[in-house]
Amino acid sequence: MRDEAAKRVELVFSLFDANGNGVIDSGDFDLMTGRVLEAAVASDDGAKAAIRAAFRRYWTTLATELDANGDGVITVDEFRPFVLDPERFGPTIAEFAEALSALGDPDGDGLIERSLFVSLMTAIGFEEANIHALFDAFGPDAEDRITVATWAAGIKDYYAPDMAGIPGDQLVAARAA
Repeated sequence: MRDEAAKRVELVFSLFDANGNGVIDSGDFDLMTGRVLEAAVASDDGAKAAIRAAFRRYWTTLATELDANGDGVITVDEFRPFVLDPERFGPTIAEFAEALSALGDPDGDGLIERSLFVSLMTAIGFEEANIHALFDAFGPDAEDRITVATWAAGIKDYYAPDMAGIPGDQLVAARAA
């Protein structure tokens, strides 16, 4: 696993541990889902249902694949090797990427405005300066928008263990606020 990918995994674990208790459990996914839906007020019911389902699948996949002792929690040591395994986790990431990026396009024009992107990514827990750096790395158009497809691809790349120098690395870079 590349160093950049390892840093991305650590960040994702810390974000998914939404209640900060050091492990990931179903309650963390409920908290994060609620925060993301709060930020997605303009999205339609279909998009909201899709992100709920994607978060649910994310948790179910983690629990099924990693919670061998059935205690209902995932530790960081259990999380690290799994989340970057495209064969085990790829379909879950793809569903999540499609649902989150679509949530950012409530008017259905295929474009995501910076303000909504920032709101959704802040709801997940990323640092605002890093969010702006990521958006800039995606190459927004003159009206400060990126495509849904660009964001979805960026999410998928974020979870690739052999990727480095990708826009998603902006999320783990130290930035002055």
